[in-house]
Amino acid sequence: MNLRDLHYLVALADHRHFGRAAAASFVSQPTLSTQIRKLEDELGAVLIERAPRKVMLTPIGRDIAERARRVLAEIEQIKESARRSTDPEAGSVRLGIFPTLAPYLLPHVVPRVRARFPRLELLLVEEKTDAVLRLLREGRLDAGVLALPIHEDSLHVEFLFAEPFVLATPREHPLAQHRGLRLRDLAHERLLLLEDGHCLRDQALEVCARAGAGEHDGFRATSLETLRQMVAAGVGITLLPTLAVKPPIVTSADIQLLRFADPPPSRRIGMVWRKSSAMAGFLRKLAHELRGLPKDLLEPDVGPAPAPTRKRRSRAVSAN
Repeated sequence: MNLRDLHYLVALADHRHFGRAAAASFVSQPTLSTQIRKLEDELGAVLIERAPRKVMLTPIGRDIAERARRVLAEIEQIKESARRSTDPEAGSVRLGIFPTLAPYLLPHVVPRVRARFPRLELLLVEEKTDAVLRLLREGRLDAGVLALPIHEDSLHVEFLFAEPFVLATPREHPLAQHRGLRLRDLAHERLLLLEDGHCLRDQALEVCARAGAGEHDGFRATSLETLRQMVAAGVGITLLPTLAVKPPIVTSADIQLLRFADPPPSRRIGMVWRKSSAMAGFLRKLAHELRGLPKDLLEPDVGPAPAPTRKRRSRAVSAN
């Protein structure tokens, strides 16, 4: 058994197709097929169910593929540790980030990261939270930027910032000119929300529960941009994260954005990585750069100003 054969098995587990797995492994299909059969002979177990049009792993095949994935991830950690011993701020970092944050945060932080770490190759992967966590566990990502809390004992969590929500309404909506907006003002309203799988949906549902609001029946958006367009069309109201309404994002003239009086609902954003990561020291430096956003980027400056209130501590909305 060698590492090359483990790579082939993991590729086959990922692609479930000999041709695609071979292409991903930069070998011919017969070569990959031959090596998989040799691995099966060596282990004395059938790893692959071969069907005319698809490939499935047997139960033992799935188990060995997952073990192989962890072995290969550890090998990469060994290589990364050696590389960073000579130049801690060079090399590559594979960073996962979820879709309702990525396009709004990255334009503000990528130039900053490039200036701070000019020899670093930052490889960005946009996926929903569950996918980022899975890729982290498999060693296919080095770190993730996610909404907190994250309940994974194997991961280290660094808090980055709290991002307030704003309310987006059509211009003619009764709440559009509301001053001193509070959660209780959303009671009995029906909010447009994202589809299942987006952590922002869970955050918005928690705000709805606190406010006595509900979900708009019959519609679930696939993106924040779809939500924005539906509000502009007068279909309903929604919550948007503050970064999603900051320049260079342009908001429709048909939308009124309203900030909440203190304490505003918000989501907490953090950076996570495996506790066993050989890159932990560098990832802390990277987290420090991501944490250093200008303060005004996280302050809603839209809509009618809230009525004066006694200062209170902001409450953050948790996400799964």
